[in-house]
Amino acid sequence: MSATSATSTTAGKAVPGPEGIPLETGPELAPAATASQGATVDGVRCEPSEQVVYHIHAHIQVYVDGQPRSLPAAIGIVGPVAQQTPYGPFYGAQQCYYWLHTHTSDGVIHIESPSARIYTLGNFFDEWNQPLSRTQVAGDMGKVTAFLNDKPWTQSPTAIPLLPHASIQLDVGSPVVPAHEISWAGTSL
Repeated sequence: MSATSATSTTAGKAVPGPEGIPLETGPELAPAATASQGATVDGVRCEPSEQVVYHIHAHIQVYVDGQPRSLPAAIGIVGPVAQQTPYGPFYGAQQCYYWLHTHTSDGVIHIESPSARIYTLGNFFDEWNQPLSRTQVAGDMGKVTAFLNDKPWTQSPTAIPLLPHASIQLDVGSPVVPAHEISWAGTSL
């Protein structure tokens, strides 16, 4: 399956969002508003400004029963405020940013930490206050099939590392959508 199949398209071409990655389609997996409101989670704090000593990006795509779901913008951003761009809204924070957050609905997780550390998808979901297991992703239940960089992930999805330019895919239920990586080419991420 091509990376454009779960992304916004115009005349069959992927439409890039504000970060140069196509915006995901499908209903939101869960609202961003369920994020913890500034409390430290798994050692991840919410800071008044983004921490860029360790600054990488990973991408996640979720399918439920073969249908794409989108990750909402502003996960991990307390007091989100949208800046309109020609490519859609880009969210910043009025109060604080968690070290793991999303600015848009393109599936890109920003890892911006005051020190180098390997965070996991479990840390991100804990901070978002959403369940993640071998049988559940947010509010969706069923067998979870996970991929990391096009390869099957056999451990718990909570253990998936958020590595530089990682392509993470979670399929809940069936059918399982063939794994695919997104292209980071043409972005500054």
